[in-house]
Amino acid sequence: MSFGDDELLPIGTIAQRSGVNASALRYYESLGLIESVRSQAGHRRYRRSALRRVAYIVFAQRLGFQLEEIAAQLEGLPKHHAPTGDEWNSLSQTWIDRVDERIAELTHLRRSLENCIGCGCLSMKVCNVFNRADFIAEKGAGPRVWLGDRLKPVEDGG
Repeated sequence: MSFGDDELLPIGTIAQRSGVNASALRYYESLGLIESVRSQAGHRRYRRSALRRVAYIVFAQRLGFQLEEIAAQLEGLPKHHAPTGDEWNSLSQTWIDRVDERIAELTHLRRSLENCIGCGCLSMKVCNVFNRADFIAEKGAGPRVWLGDRLKPVEDGG
């Protein structure tokens, strides 16, 4: 038994090795994210290299990419063998950019956890300074600070 890219594995083996349900693998296949071949008995068989693509899909989703975005990213990769180092490096730049964006979001979130977030609850003392009478509601629904709006102190102008 060889363990090259061309080795064909049943769906159960791919599911077990990747930690992804067989139903998800079939769904990924229906979207064109992975490919299978059929055995003479009609069973799905996947190339061993599909494990790399499935791992990519799982972690891309964890980074917040939608399946449509993932499909576009995978377009540039070979379907029948694992990507080369150069192919992987090119693709990983997209991830680096997304990780940097996510770090910035989480840093902003962390800094604002103890402050007014512009949600309208007005339960914190700072809300009465920075969001008096919930003026930020004019900008829309939700926690406006977390969504990118800035609070400005309302001046007493009696």
